[in-house]
Amino acid sequence: MPNPAAHLPFYFGSISRSDAEEHLKLAGMSDGLFLLRQCLRNLGGYVLSMVHKIQFYHYPIERQMNGTYAIAGGKAHCGPEELCEYYSKDADGLCCTLRKPCNRPSGMEPQPGIFDSIRDNMVRAYIRQTWNLEGEALELAIISQAPQVEKLLATTAHETMRWYHGIISREQAESRLYSGTQPDGKFLMRERKEKGTYALSLVYGKTVYHYRITHDKAGKYSIEEGTKFDTLWQLVEYLKLKPDGLIYYLKEDAPNPDMSAASGTPVPPAHPSGKAPRRLTTQNSDGYTPDPTGLENKSRILPMDTSCYESPYSDPEELKDKKLFLKRSNLIVDEVELGVGNFGCVRKGVYKMRKKQIDVAIKMLKSGNEKTQRDDMMKEAQIMHQLDNPYIVRVIGVCEAEALMLVMEMASGGPLHKFLSSKRDEIPVNNVVELMHQVAIGMKYLEEKNFVHRDLAARNVLLVNQHYAKISDFGLSKALAADDSYYMAKTTGKWPLKWYAPECILFRKFSSKSDVWSYGVTMWEAFSYGQKPYKKMKGPDVMTFLENGKRMECPSRCPPEMYKLMNQCWTFKWEDRPDFVTVETLIRTYYYSIAAKTEEGAGPRGAATPT
Repeated sequence: MPNPAAHLPFYFGSISRSDAEEHLKLAGMSDGLFLLRQCLRNLGGYVLSMVHKIQFYHYPIERQMNGTYAIAGGKAHCGPEELCEYYSKDADGLCCTLRKPCNRPSGMEPQPGIFDSIRDNMVRAYIRQTWNLEGEALELAIISQAPQVEKLLATTAHETMRWYHGIISREQAESRLYSGTQPDGKFLMRERKEKGTYALSLVYGKTVYHYRITHDKAGKYSIEEGTKFDTLWQLVEYLKLKPDGLIYYLKEDAPNPDMSAASGTPVPPAHPSGKAPRRLTTQNSDGYTPDPTGLENKSRILPMDTSCYESPYSDPEELKDKKLFLKRSNLIVDEVELGVGNFGCVRKGVYKMRKKQIDVAIKMLKSGNEKTQRDDMMKEAQIMHQLDNPYIVRVIGVCEAEALMLVMEMASGGPLHKFLSSKRDEIPVNNVVELMHQVAIGMKYLEEKNFVHRDLAARNVLLVNQHYAKISDFGLSKALAADDSYYMAKTTGKWPLKWYAPECILFRKFSSKSDVWSYGVTMWEAFSYGQKPYKKMKGPDVMTFLENGKRMECPSRCPPEMYKLMNQCWTFKWEDRPDFVTVETLIRTYYYSIAAKTEEGAGPRGAATPT
């Protein structure tokens, strides 16, 4: 994605703190003198470096999950330029207001960061290898797909670095570091045997020191609870500048001997949706042929081709108007009802934004409802307003007029269980795997953000179309504190017990692991094409059934690999249950395998190649 600060004359790019201070010294050290530089810790973040009373101050600016930018504890802004403009009028917690920009010297361009330097080549190589394209078709695909793969490439860029050695043992790391000369600061990074964990191995005084890299729930990497980073390569670049708890700073990398001379070209990693972004053009009843340029006429709509794959506020101009409470004049409510419930009804509508208008679903609270239900709807709105993921129904906002209205993205395909039940003879199993994989991606996102859904079920998975699912209904959800791993409910309520893990029923204890149990039940619903779980059993009978070690039987059309995953989700002890990172990896691996078979013509007749 384009760097929103690149055009600013006071943006210096990827420079160190000491370099920033040197530029400020040369510019005169006047109060309020400032510049902007790239942050080495947060992906897409910046640092505001400024002067006050002959002292330097450095304020990290984080890119928030909704695309806004903010200094910790400060007001959010739609871009770094707007943030600087705001602080030029109001110090609002800074040492003083921003008074004079420290502009780059004439002819000096912003210093590119390590990822900036390799990003374009990585995007080009990724799209070329994924779709086997050249020439004009390649250029068109790069234009259309680059924004969708850049963040993915940033989080996997370490795999292309010379210092990354993959899965090797501690002994192998020491052997590689001891080969040749052993200057202080010689280092490498390796993946540990426990998948997804890493270690940094560093030479100092002819001894090799090993530091474990931890990966927290928010997706941040750090060494021994030190400074946290969004990516592994950012951690390494930072430790080249200062030790930050290490015995010595990183100075010279030990190149991976298994990396070829042409290793600057990365192997395409997995797309956030679990696969390479592409459009599919109908070929025949046995499958589909990829068409990443989207130039063919007979393409079926896939998630990333729909308007609600990208956030409605991805345009910075639209982001300026993003507020929880919406103006009634911008909302058109249709008489068409999409559904009815105890709270009221859901109607179709249109929301007028600054540059466009979007189709929305409007959850309307019927008049006379108690204050508790109004409070519940507001809590749901506040939680969902913080979330921004293609596989979660995004909330646009709340409107208080003829009724309290919760305005959400439109998912016109309806609930998953009803869709599958009505089309059980038309929807191939591969398509069900595709949709459940998307649900796993959305739940992995919630797990990373420390949100517990508490009501995951097929009825709360809505379809945009046959190949695009979104998680909805966050009325029972809870946002956990950074240090909390679970939520303890104070009282019971009208809980969906058939979807709840044993610890929820017995101890009122909810976590991402209990959401994993619910995901297993949702899988069962999906692969049984909309049947009700546990048949006619009552809630207490279900608990006895589970405590006796029994589980629901495999649905008739469910692949054995998927039933095995269900049973892993139904592990009785929550601490032994897989997390969503593991669940998503397992279903993605299976998804790839059936995609490969289908593309080779081995899939069942009428099955669609997974997107």
